[in-house]
Amino acid sequence: MKASKMLISTLKEAPQEAKIDSHVLLLRAGMMKSQVAGVYQFLPLGLRVLHKIEQIIREEMDAAGGIEILCSALQPKELWIESGRWSKYGPELMRFSDRHEREFCLGPTHEEVFTTLARDLIKSSKSLPMNIYQIQTKYRDERRPRFGLMRGREFLMKDAYSFDKDEKGLDVSYQNMYDTYSKIFTRLGLHYQVVLADTGNIGGNGSHQFMALSDIGESEIVYCDACGYAADVEKATSMPIEAEAEEKLLLEKVSTPNQRTIEEISTFLNVNPNKTVKTLIYHDYVNEKLVAVVVRGDREVNEVKLVNALNSNENYLELASDAEIESLHSVHGFVGPKDLSCDIYVDYEVTKLSNFVMGANEKGYHYIHANFERDFTGKVCDLRKNVEGDLCPECGKPMKLERGIEVGQIFKLQTKYSEPMRCTYVNEEGKNVPMVMGCYGIGVSRTMQSIVEQYHDAYGIQWPLNVAPYHAVIVPINYNDESQQKLSLEAYAYLNKEGIEVILDDRNAKPGFKFKDWELMGIPYMLICGKRSEEGFVELKNRRTLEKEELSLKDAMDIIIKAVKSI
Repeated sequence: MKASKMLISTLKEAPQEAKIDSHVLLLRAGMMKSQVAGVYQFLPLGLRVLHKIEQIIREEMDAAGGIEILCSALQPKELWIESGRWSKYGPELMRFSDRHEREFCLGPTHEEVFTTLARDLIKSSKSLPMNIYQIQTKYRDERRPRFGLMRGREFLMKDAYSFDKDEKGLDVSYQNMYDTYSKIFTRLGLHYQVVLADTGNIGGNGSHQFMALSDIGESEIVYCDACGYAADVEKATSMPIEAEAEEKLLLEKVSTPNQRTIEEISTFLNVNPNKTVKTLIYHDYVNEKLVAVVVRGDREVNEVKLVNALNSNENYLELASDAEIESLHSVHGFVGPKDLSCDIYVDYEVTKLSNFVMGANEKGYHYIHANFERDFTGKVCDLRKNVEGDLCPECGKPMKLERGIEVGQIFKLQTKYSEPMRCTYVNEEGKNVPMVMGCYGIGVSRTMQSIVEQYHDAYGIQWPLNVAPYHAVIVPINYNDESQQKLSLEAYAYLNKEGIEVILDDRNAKPGFKFKDWELMGIPYMLICGKRSEEGFVELKNRRTLEKEELSLKDAMDIIIKAVKSI
């Protein structure tokens, strides 16, 4: 491809919407263009990268026995009614009606569609196991689309679904996809961590996320170097620290005027925050009730764990208003679990404390010397958000905290969809048995930006060779110089013949302008034809290392060819 015929739209400055490096660079390098918030058009170079990522995914999915199809993004309401998710999924579901007032959604995911497809087409147990996948655009009405392709309203996803006869078969299919995803992200050059994860709106009883490690990641992961335990912070558990045994003292109400926060009450009563508990009141709109959540004072509530305990939905859970708290005969800033007239959920860690401080449900008062079971009770479960230094639930060693970008997730759906949607097969005894399902997703466009987040420098993107839009670019210092033009065309013809994806920069522009363009776009090799072109010598620049070497044209081309053939 000659540069003069390309759609090159590099920018000197980043648009104001871009806040993180990868988003800035994808826009500045002309890989994509914003249409509206959370929706992007992929330009020629960016589309080539997407296609290469897709190809790696296809190769590994096909090698693992996957069968590719393509479904419509348009999904009828009736399918979601069958699964029970039409009313539960939340406001991210893009719903609309056609001219006949029939209701539809634009698919954020495809469990219902694939389940009905298997229900209609797979009848015999001889066809199982089966893994069907697609690469297709998804839609979610994000409240706050941000960070470019990291959280958008429209995005490209690879989703796959496995269908098995039983749990043992699902275990095999799940491990197959776990291994396949590991191969995919390794080939893409990502530095990633596999972690236990919450199943969220997809459902099921087991899940792992593949997290590209990055300081800008929206997800937090905790992990243990000692034993290898790793989990998304929404799913992570920890071993509670056993408090020293104490004789239980008498409960006492004390005056704490204007002391509302844990920091204030700890200082006022001269106690460590870990000897206090805080009680938060939530409105669960799915179950239409107020609930109290009790955690240690220095802890935060993990709302995902709370949603799971309530069998509710994150989108329909909010902190209660002051008026709602007053309806429980309490007051904001002084809420405590004693005598509250609502369901109470208690973090397991609180049960290990003795003689702690808690709110007295009366303005200006707290209790001291409070103890679980004697002074209040509730449903005990894991509700706290884990932090660095918490003890590993497997080996008891301190854990570490890191941030990551979720690029893939796999789920054990079991019969969550096949049972209500009657997706069955006939077993050896002639009975209709629900197929046991798994679900496996990769955010293709998010993976593209995650690569940029891990591979960039002050000059621009540093694409790994196997996903770069082109392998090399030939840059004559002055294309109108006869010897430079001749050598450039010779290199261009030879590299094309060898199957190298190469650009010839034949633009009438200053050398510095050209160099900055290609460095910004991240082309792995730059072959520069300059003052020694008559002698057959060029400079070869490696985008990753920024090292530049003067070589004969043949030696320079051999280096490029060898590198490309090795990927």
